[in-house]
Amino acid sequence: MNDTTGPEQAPCTRPAEGGTAPPGGLVGHLVTRVARLHRTAAGRALRESGLYPGQEIVLGHLWEAGGPVRQSDLIKAVELDPSTVTKTLQRLEQSGHVTRAPDPADRRAVLVEATELSCALSRQVESVWAGLEEHALAGLTPADRAELTRLLAAVEANLCDRAGGCSQAEAE
Repeated sequence: MNDTTGPEQAPCTRPAEGGTAPPGGLVGHLVTRVARLHRTAAGRALRESGLYPGQEIVLGHLWEAGGPVRQSDLIKAVELDPSTVTKTLQRLEQSGHVTRAPDPADRRAVLVEATELSCALSRQVESVWAGLEEHALAGLTPADRAELTRLLAAVEANLCDRAGGCSQAEAE
């Protein structure tokens, strides 16, 4: 008979307070869960506007620019994988929310611009995000909200170097 419970092959056990978090990573686990839940809730709310999660981020940059933006600059601004942004832009173009055209100054580059149809969504998107934030922070006092914002910004700053750096927009 083979005894597998000896000191050399002790079974892995974890304290119950760790739950499903990796050992020593409860805060990271909670941040990940909160981010996933936030994305899911945002996705559900955005569907009413005919958008998929992430499309509002791309559109937001285009709305803020107020005119054509090089696709390569947009990819840098939203800090997503180029193939993800390309797929997002294809969907947005098919739905009439953006136009893409060669840059007359450099035919290799592509200019992306928000359409009037998408601009009509900007207030809806703003309302969705404001409502989601209010729901997520329900029950927190203004002081709690300020403290949460301060703490999350500190965590983000701590992680920037570990992640290979952060853009100026992320650091603010």
